Amino acid sequence: MPRKPQPEKVPANNREKIVGAFMALLAERPIEEISFADLAQRAGLSLADCRAEFGSLMAVLAAHVKEIDRQVLAGGDPDLADEPPRERLFDVLMRRLEALAPHKPAIRSLLRSARRNPGLALALNAMNVRSQQWMLTAADIDAAGPAGMLRAQGLALLYAGVLRTWVRDDDPGQARTMAALDRELARGARYGRLLEDLCGIASVLGRLRPGRRRRRDERDEPPRPSPPSGEEPAPI
Repeated sequence: MPRKPQPEKVPANNREKIVGAFMALLAERPIEEISFADLAQRAGLSLADCRAEFGSLMAVLAAHVKEIDRQVLAGGDPDLADEPPRERLFDVLMRRLEALAPHKPAIRSLLRSARRNPGLALALNAMNVRSQQWMLTAADIDAAGPAGMLRAQGLALLYAGVLRTWVRDDDPGQARTMAALDRELARGARYGRLLEDLCGIASVLGRLRPGRRRRRDERDEPPRPSPPSGEEPAPI
């Protein structure tokens, strides 16, 4: 029986070549040691080609994050529509980690750099919060407005904790990662009911830094969350 002809693979465009080269370099060295000259050489492009597509290395990383978002959003399971929010979010975040699997060495490199570089950590956090707004929406959890931003920031911190387990989890079944994600989502539901009541970031920060509470002032205002210390945001 004659074989069915296979569709031709579409060649990568310049943006895809640059993003692929960046992630490959990031798996080999810290982001601080990567230049556009390195990127152009690895991608087989000129500096002019690279400049036509991107203005900075963080813009290249943002393009990678956007592509991961797109892959997750395109892979939704309609059978989960009737499941509880926690189950829907578990599925969405596991799909995200699966999409990131080919880039695990690069993510590990970013986590190490973020611990040393506060500016990079802030930039990664901003990217992560935007992505988590999309992840909440994919799980059919409201992510609009200021309240949605707070939910996304809380989820970004939760995801960062899971990501630190994931980069060390070499089991093909990802048992440790799934257990960590399930545990973090359960804690998120307990502390302020992050999923069911969709509360803000204060309860999540209280969980990550137990025992640190600001006293109410004389007007009995609710305590404000202290920024986490030593917690690097998830890169993607």
